[in-house]
Formats: sequence, C-alpha cells, structure tokens
Amino acid sequence: MFAIVESGGQQFRVAPGSEIEVPRVEGEVGDKVTLSRVLMVGGDDGSCDVGSPALDNVRAQAEILVQGKAPKVLVQKFKRRKNYRRILGHRAHITRLKIVSIGK
Repeated sequence: MFAIVESGGQQFRVAPGSEIEVPRVEGEVGDKVTLSRVLMVGGDDGSCDVGSPALDNVRAQAEILVQGKAPKVLVQKFKRRKNYRRILGHRAHITRLKIVSIGK
C-alpha cells in the first residue's frame, strides 16, 4: 500500500516504513504526527482511490526522527561592469519522518 501526501506545499509518495524529509513540522524527536492531507491511496493489487483534492477519511501516521537543517544553498547576485557581487546562503529547516501506518 502507498499514498501520496502533501506537507508544506510539496507532495510525497509514502509507504509504511519509508522515510521522507519534509519542510519543518512542529514537534520533538519521537513524537507522532498525523499527515491528514492524503491526495491518493493505492493498493498492492493496482487499485487506487483519488481525492478531489484530498481524501477525507484517510490519514498517514508518522514518527519524527530528526529535526535539522538541509544543506546550504548559495545564491549569487551579479551585475556586469558595476563591481557588484553578492553571495547569500540559506539553509531550510527540515524534518525527517518515518511513516508508521496509512489508514483511517
């Protein structure tokens, strides 16, 4: 069984036991969180249920493994012939989740 869930404006394909990195979710390491925005659920036999836009009666339970930061992304601004150069860095806050179950 697998599901497509939405968290932080991004969509992820998850299955029980899989680990995903999502934008920061509130909670401490070891806490259980519920991903209530499930867009699609598929079974092993090829059947699938698709929501419009989300399924009301399906939830994905997950456990927080790590609260951390993503690798640094460098952004460079440059204007030719004006001696203008700027380098900015950014590290997004992320949460690593382990999917425990998918169901009601």
